[in-house]
Amino acid sequence: MSPILLAAAYALDRLIGDPPWLPHPVRWMGAAIAAGERAIRPLARGPATAFLAGAALTLGLVGLSYGASLLALRELCAWSPVVGAMALTYLAATTLATKDLLDEAAGVADRLLHGDLSGARQRVARIVGRDTEHLSESEVCRATVETLAESASDGIVAPLFYLAVGGVPAALAYKAINTLDSCIGHADERYFWFGKFAAHLDDIANLIPARLTAALIVAAAWLGGDDWRGALRVWLRDARRHASPNAGQPEAALAGALGVRLGGVNHYAGVPLATAFLGDARRPLDVATITAAQQMVSRVSWLGFAATLIFCLWST
Repeated sequence: MSPILLAAAYALDRLIGDPPWLPHPVRWMGAAIAAGERAIRPLARGPATAFLAGAALTLGLVGLSYGASLLALRELCAWSPVVGAMALTYLAATTLATKDLLDEAAGVADRLLHGDLSGARQRVARIVGRDTEHLSESEVCRATVETLAESASDGIVAPLFYLAVGGVPAALAYKAINTLDSCIGHADERYFWFGKFAAHLDDIANLIPARLTAALIVAAAWLGGDDWRGALRVWLRDARRHASPNAGQPEAALAGALGVRLGGVNHYAGVPLATAFLGDARRPLDVATITAAQQMVSRVSWLGFAATLIFCLWST
């Protein structure tokens, strides 16, 4: 990844994010997953065939995302280096989500500041998968902070990591894995076997980025004058309590940095699911917590970009 184009892509994401009027690869991936599932589902007549069908869909989309982008960018750069550089910059920017993530969290906080709990529930429903209709104000804040922590990994640090080690094709392949996990990587009856391969592949793809994110949260807490010792302590103590091998890493570190307790009971389609507690409740989960988490994630984003830029400069 060219350091100049990386900087341009990062600036583009921070400035405009992902406006809905621009074409976006993740939307194409979602459509491809839905079409592929409709086509391949009839072949899944039992656990084994469902697993194989889901694995075929996963490998097909990931391979297509990597291979098609690699060939297309090579051809564009050969035809016109300027056009190729513009396409590479734009595609790299689409893998990042700093502005959109911070804007969505700000929208939730704004509704709460105006006393509009119903509106805050609707806003947080845009960024979480749990039921939000009956969440209390503190639970809305918890959902927002947990999403900020997890998305700091899969929406910021992980794409930067894959841009550094494999360029745009690798970052798009990662986004395909992440999108597949979101669409079919569920443990319910419909997707338990069909999405199992996608879910495990997502775990592998996020293994390093999740831990890098937690380390960056500790560094961001230190730079911002927050409780970096608490971030480190809770990260090392609580990360393994989370059911996910990766999500608990940044969530525990952020909980420690903010002095809050995350986790508890969430509802999905009306079914309660208890999650492990992470952190210590030294301060309440309120709007100020969301604001502090936003600032932390913004610093994590800048630190991740700086580290990626240094790596790209060193690699050239």
